[in-house]
Amino acid sequence: MLLSIIYIIGITAEAMTGALSAGRKNMDWFGVMLVASATAIGGGSVRDILLGHFPLTWVQHPEYLLITCVAGIVTTLLAKWVIKFHGVFIRLDALGLAAFSIIGCQVGINMGLHYSICIVSAIVTGVFGGLLRDLICRQAPLVLHNELYASVALVVAVLYLAILHFGFSDLTATVSALVVGYLLRMASVRFKWRLPSFQLTVEESSSLKH
Repeated sequence: MLLSIIYIIGITAEAMTGALSAGRKNMDWFGVMLVASATAIGGGSVRDILLGHFPLTWVQHPEYLLITCVAGIVTTLLAKWVIKFHGVFIRLDALGLAAFSIIGCQVGINMGLHYSICIVSAIVTGVFGGLLRDLICRQAPLVLHNELYASVALVVAVLYLAILHFGFSDLTATVSALVVGYLLRMASVRFKWRLPSFQLTVEESSSLKH
């Protein structure tokens, strides 16, 4: 129940941030709803397709698709307020990322998959919505360049699985992973934590061709 509530809050916040990206590209309302939905539920859809987990979550629960579309349209009407409360959405996004990652783990566990695949499932669920948003909007994926995002999903997944492995209840694992994931994500935003980046200069790139 707790995870379901956080999931709905998370997809709503993700849909609204996706709608803002669509607005920056001057998209029409259909484009807004597409980007909003891709951002919010795209990660889970990619996960389900890769794992052969059918029906897709939003097909089984069409209300989720409705929520994301409505959130996208509402954002077009209240864009100034959404931007004004940007800090709130960062916090909701952090909570949503942790929830998405745990749900990704649970899907893998319920399918009887190896722990390593459950971790991949968590990362795909948490990250691919943002990737789809940035690809549709033709911009560099933020989760691969400027933010500690996929790493948070990885930590959440490993922690969740570890707690379950040592015999603790699912509620304990869920709450612990949510709290750690949220705090880690917010700390990375506050202190601008980044993973080391790989930079190849034009000269080095050109020399590799010869």
